[in-house]
Amino acid sequence: MQLSIVIPLLNEEESLKELHDWIVSVMQSNHFSYELLFVDDGSTDGSWNVINQLSQKNPFVKGIHFQRNFGKSQALHAGFKAVTGDVIITMDADLQDNPEEIPQLYQMITEQGYELVSGWKKKRYDSIIFKNTPSKLFNWAARRTSGVRLHDFNCGLKAYAKDVVKNIEVSGEMHRYIPVLAKNAGFSKIGEKVVQHQARKYGSTKFGMERFINGFLDLLTIWFVSRFGKRPMHLFGALGVLMFFIGFSFAIYLGIDKLFINPFGRLITDRPQFYISLVAMIIGTQLFLAGFLGEILIRSKKGENRYIVSEEINTSLSDN
Repeated sequence: MQLSIVIPLLNEEESLKELHDWIVSVMQSNHFSYELLFVDDGSTDGSWNVINQLSQKNPFVKGIHFQRNFGKSQALHAGFKAVTGDVIITMDADLQDNPEEIPQLYQMITEQGYELVSGWKKKRYDSIIFKNTPSKLFNWAARRTSGVRLHDFNCGLKAYAKDVVKNIEVSGEMHRYIPVLAKNAGFSKIGEKVVQHQARKYGSTKFGMERFINGFLDLLTIWFVSRFGKRPMHLFGALGVLMFFIGFSFAIYLGIDKLFINPFGRLITDRPQFYISLVAMIIGTQLFLAGFLGEILIRSKKGENRYIVSEEINTSLSDN
């Protein structure tokens, strides 16, 4: 199969049929073999009913329905686990991503050798104050921190080689940083394509300003995980040894001073250096133990369910 199109969604009942028809038109005009996978992230409107209806008319439509809203990252994780195509396209369900971009994205993966291609909404139809400006600041910080030179990390329209989606773990709210996750997994051929952005036709955005705050916090998390996620002792242990050394050095100084230099001076407990020494050694020990516990957790980590699937259409996610 050439293409798998994964569409995570939440309460997009009005746009689904139009999006489906648009994608099918592009697939047929380019003679692609494809599967179209809708991942319903616990919608409370009629979205799942629409997906059911579409699957009855089109055998290439598949669906996964979460028991409740678990988040976009979990929806993408489930979709990536279920797909079988050589190239995977992700896009949002709100009709702001243009399916006409899919053939060129496919070509960039199959002919130009990219492993991941991210869309860049160079011209946006969102609020300048509440979305465009914060998005630019967010993307700048992501570039500086991750080293991945993309203009738009948060664009939902992306293309992946199959090996990429089968070898990365998208959890929490890390869907914004899939290119960074791919880079950390060893996939270095990451490209970018300017894509057409369209104004929202139905409903309203599901994301508020808090997503940028969460995004920056996640950015710090992914920086730490990418640098020290596999070796927490290298950070906490090093800091712990440094703090303990500083505290121990103060203790030696105080001991020498009291025994040989000024034996009749102030009591050691009356000197501020004593408390600096004590606190530094305690903090150093705690940091070292944090690194040690982190190493134990990594080695004993087991898989856990991050979402619950209540229904499936034409997929075998539970068997994967």
